[in-house]
Amino acid sequence: MDQRAYNFAPGPAALPEEVLREAAADMLNWHGSGMGVMEMSHRGREFISIYEEAESLARELLAVPAHFRILFMQGGGLGENAIVPLNLSRGGKADFVITGSWSQKSHKEAQRYCDAAVAASNQADGHTRLPDPSSWQLRDGLSYVHVCSNETINGVEMHTLPDLKALGCDAPLVADISSHMASRPVDWSRLGLAFGGAQKNIGPAGLTLVFVREDLLGHALPICPSAFDYKTVAEHQSMFNTPPTYGIYIAGLVFNWLKRQGGIAAIEQRNVEKARLLYECIDGSGGFYVNRVAANCRSRMNVPFFLHDEKLNDSFLAGAKERALLQLKGHKSVGGMRASIYNAMPLQGVQALVSYMREFAARHG
Repeated sequence: MDQRAYNFAPGPAALPEEVLREAAADMLNWHGSGMGVMEMSHRGREFISIYEEAESLARELLAVPAHFRILFMQGGGLGENAIVPLNLSRGGKADFVITGSWSQKSHKEAQRYCDAAVAASNQADGHTRLPDPSSWQLRDGLSYVHVCSNETINGVEMHTLPDLKALGCDAPLVADISSHMASRPVDWSRLGLAFGGAQKNIGPAGLTLVFVREDLLGHALPICPSAFDYKTVAEHQSMFNTPPTYGIYIAGLVFNWLKRQGGIAAIEQRNVEKARLLYECIDGSGGFYVNRVAANCRSRMNVPFFLHDEKLNDSFLAGAKERALLQLKGHKSVGGMRASIYNAMPLQGVQALVSYMREFAARHG
């Protein structure tokens, strides 16, 4: 395949071509330093400048308040499923809202470290709707409440973060924002902590961003490894453990790319248009394609869909590959198809997918 494909992978996912070209140009000699970024000391002057710019851009683009610390960590979303309760649970109680596969994993992992209960779940309807916050059964005396605000596998998104205070709960809200981080603005007034693996919208796998309110630092359980103690990481400017230096560098390039696109507000509008185009194709296919998620909570980033006849799946994927439309196979736990249309996916990529889907339906309908 000579051309660069449209990559609909859920993560690790496509990066902006501009970013890849810039990284390639700097590979052997970053800004005349005589070194590539992967070869630099994380405590050296050159890399510290890269780190400081990436942190500053993240704070600016996402409008992160001054009383939140930005941590560049490792371990991914699965790692944070343990690191969060190690830091915030104080060995007490935490409630979880189950909206799909990732929040299920978060709940299961937290049970190792605290009294982790399910406050609400959409499992009974196949993770296709969001439990109304008014129905959540939140306990008293919670250390925190956990949500996954966008479920990568199931394609369910909270377009508005819940207001725990309005529900009579004064616990901090923790949100796994891995698969829609930097795709839309964040309401920090409703959050105590947010985390996300970088490999969807920000950079390569290996980097995890954590945004934690300062008053939540310093409460780690005694068994928490030092490298995972948010207070220790914050005090050492993410340098206590050798950080994922190349991931931080790429994140900085992506943040600069986002600024050139007009920032988060502009990229959100682009994402809205891409999602609208794809969902309209699915809904207008006369049942040839089906998305089972309720319209009011469909993800803008991860769009699962099913062909009315699953015997056509292999043919659909083969035809897509011929057209350089890649990584459309759904997660093994749910089957079907899934198109992940993160920030780096251009509108032309979604248009190409929609055109192919209509052509395929016309031939096989």
